[in-house]
Amino acid sequence: MTQQGVAIAPDFDWKRLQNGSDIRGVALEGVPGESVNLTADVVEQLGRAFATWLGKTTSKAVSDLTIAVGRDSRLSGLTLIEAAIAGLSGEGCRVYNFGMASTPAMFVSTVAPGFECDGAIMLTASHLPFNRNGLKFFTAQGGLEKSNIREILSLAESQGGQVSAQSPADSGEVTERDFMAVYTDRLVQMIRDGVDAPGDRDRPLAGLKIVVDAGNGAGGFYASQVLEPLGANTTGSQFLDPDGTFPNHVPNPENAEAMASLRQAVKAHQADFGIIFDTDVDRSAAVDGDGNDLNRNRLIALMAAIVLREHPGSTIVTDSITSDGLATFIDSDLKGQHHRFRRGYKNVINEAKRLNESGQESWLAIETSGHAAMRENYFLDDGAYLISKVLVEVAKAKLAGRSLTDLIANLQEPVESREFRLKLSAADFASYGTTIIDKLKLFAESQPNWAVVPNNYEGVRVACSSAAENGWFLLRLSLHDPVMPLNVETNVAGGVAEITARLHDFLQAFEALDSSSLA
Repeated sequence: MTQQGVAIAPDFDWKRLQNGSDIRGVALEGVPGESVNLTADVVEQLGRAFATWLGKTTSKAVSDLTIAVGRDSRLSGLTLIEAAIAGLSGEGCRVYNFGMASTPAMFVSTVAPGFECDGAIMLTASHLPFNRNGLKFFTAQGGLEKSNIREILSLAESQGGQVSAQSPADSGEVTERDFMAVYTDRLVQMIRDGVDAPGDRDRPLAGLKIVVDAGNGAGGFYASQVLEPLGANTTGSQFLDPDGTFPNHVPNPENAEAMASLRQAVKAHQADFGIIFDTDVDRSAAVDGDGNDLNRNRLIALMAAIVLREHPGSTIVTDSITSDGLATFIDSDLKGQHHRFRRGYKNVINEAKRLNESGQESWLAIETSGHAAMRENYFLDDGAYLISKVLVEVAKAKLAGRSLTDLIANLQEPVESREFRLKLSAADFASYGTTIIDKLKLFAESQPNWAVVPNNYEGVRVACSSAAENGWFLLRLSLHDPVMPLNVETNVAGGVAEITARLHDFLQAFEALDSSSLA
């Protein structure tokens, strides 16, 4: 890595680094068949490109920009954060180095009084394996969009052989700042205000035993900097220390092994509540005191109950694979409006923003993955903020002598639920997959007891009404990969097998689609 600019191979494929609205790549050797493409030089160049892009966007001189940088616990994080800082400061930006941080905190630095950074970069690849890393970019308007990432990559490519215009003497100032203390104080105050406990208002979680599982990611701060100052007993918390090898389990609230580990910890320590975060803390899930998972549809239902009590009748935007029982719970039991949209947390968030702009009130955008964004919190997908909202309800329930899960007592959950990932081998897999979806719509319409669900925004969703099936399925294209995810849910035992058997008979005619897992 050089002091002024970097030299990247002329044929380097910058576009391969784009992963929707993020940048992701292989940062370390160690996985067969995966060669490193996210080097320190590449990240330095991306820092320079972000500074250039941000200067144009804000109409500010690059030397007048203040940009914050943080990282999660990945092994490559320290090297890559230094590279990003070198690129930014080399362009003359003022840089705040937050060190270990969370993705939501990086956004908050753009709006927090006393900071109000022009932009922020988080070095993370969420829950992906140890050898991966990436960059997420923020301004005060939120996370960048796909089109912005394309612009930054284009700038990085065009600037690849150039030398920074700044001399070493003109490099921007780099300052280490403890922003996590600012971010966590915000959460602490929010919980205190939300519970407003009689007596010891400063310690509204006193008497509660809460287990935190950070999966050796960046979320260990939540136990010591949020829960303990509020009076909670965090005995039994696990994997709080950052370790980029992720030796205990995948830091992912969707991972069955991770959720099982949290359930075991809650039961072993007779805790009232358990919390789990992904690596960079933009996603979360929970386990109640009885050892029941609060993730996916159950977490959405719980948050919908909280939000619709505060904002009656508003719209809850979810991704495409949420259950029929959840829709009924939101629409009928909670008297809200369920708007099932597309997969992808940015898709869900942007749809909620669009609805508000059109005059249709929406206060929650949430995916089954654990990404959740609230209008009251800048529509930022913030796992720590989400779980803090839930903890307010946990504390209130304890004071009232009731259970948190009373809020979702009427939620009907499926008897069976499966996801199959059907691989596509066609060169133009997107076009091939679209053809399959179009033909499946026609096939479903011809089948007895099958009906294509209207107002569906992704793939084809089919309601299956026979007594043996009694459920639904959704076939769609993956957002990024040559895969067609198939989600199937039913309200009867054996229903998944009934539905997939009929689907296999249809799908096996497509030679470039591997539907063998359905047989």
